[in-house]
Amino acid sequence: MSTLLADLSLRAKLYGVRTLLSLPRPLLSALAGEPPPAASGLDPEAWTLARLADRVDVPISGVPVEALRHEFEVEVGPLSLRADLPVTGEDGRAGGVPSRLYVPAEDSAPGPLLIYYHGGGWARGSLTTHDAGCRLLAHLSGVRILSVDYRLAPEHPFPAAADDALAAYAEVSSSPGDFGADPARLAVGGDSAGGNLAAVTAQSVRNRGLRPAAFQLLIYPVTDLAAKTESYHAFCTGFSLTERNMDWYADQYVPDPGRRDDPRVSPLRAASLAGLPAAHVATALADPLRDEGEAYARRLADAGVRVALQRHPLIHGFVTLGGTRSGRQAVALVAGALRQGLA
Repeated sequence: MSTLLADLSLRAKLYGVRTLLSLPRPLLSALAGEPPPAASGLDPEAWTLARLADRVDVPISGVPVEALRHEFEVEVGPLSLRADLPVTGEDGRAGGVPSRLYVPAEDSAPGPLLIYYHGGGWARGSLTTHDAGCRLLAHLSGVRILSVDYRLAPEHPFPAAADDALAAYAEVSSSPGDFGADPARLAVGGDSAGGNLAAVTAQSVRNRGLRPAAFQLLIYPVTDLAAKTESYHAFCTGFSLTERNMDWYADQYVPDPGRRDDPRVSPLRAASLAGLPAAHVATALADPLRDEGEAYARRLADAGVRVALQRHPLIHGFVTLGGTRSGRQAVALVAGALRQGLA
């Protein structure tokens, strides 16, 4: 089958999934059944999606990385919000790194700005995969969002992504007017691997004495690549993101396991989290990364950082699921936290 036909087939199947997920929740519950005890309370949409994903789960190791990136871009389209939101997007560069600036219609510069790092295991994500999610987040929060297209592994392993993340932040913080940003209302944020880069950037900014951000938005972040928590074992398979695929991502980004306890890889392992910006940490109930994200929130609180933690009854990846009810609801809650954090 040609690539075009394969793409069309995948899109058609995913639009069918989106239609299925629009059924009333009681009907979805009846169709999908009860989730296992470890995932008790999981939203019926999330459990239905997890069960469907499990039917087609294949290891990503051995697949050419360019094919994986293309597949990710095709996958997110049908499950993203397709409405014509009143948000503009303009491509440019920040710190020499390609980026896209989203400006909501009600924006009045200078105003708050979130520097956003996309997910995708440091290897698969892009401006395209997270375009719809960033537009929705900008629209619901009323906050400008600068999405940063950092270099990807395995071509560019650690510390390339962390360096790019910091370079983009450094330029915005030193020249906020160029991005329509209020220097007192800058935030760093991201999802999954991007949440990792946001946490790492906040620590690097503190350690280097740069102008600090006012807020961190960490969405199901990777915070410790050097160890595995109980949620890794509870949700190792059957919930979209698998332990096997997380292992592959780690191998691409940090091939040497001996370097994975570096705080710029595993921010949970930093000696101190004192002096970091206030944070909102959003985790997903049935996600291998859940426990390490929540452990990071607890350590922030123990260090005297103002932090809010919210566990969503969903699976990993809800930022790119804005075309579903549960995905939109979760992004709306995250957007409210961002708006309040930068008020």
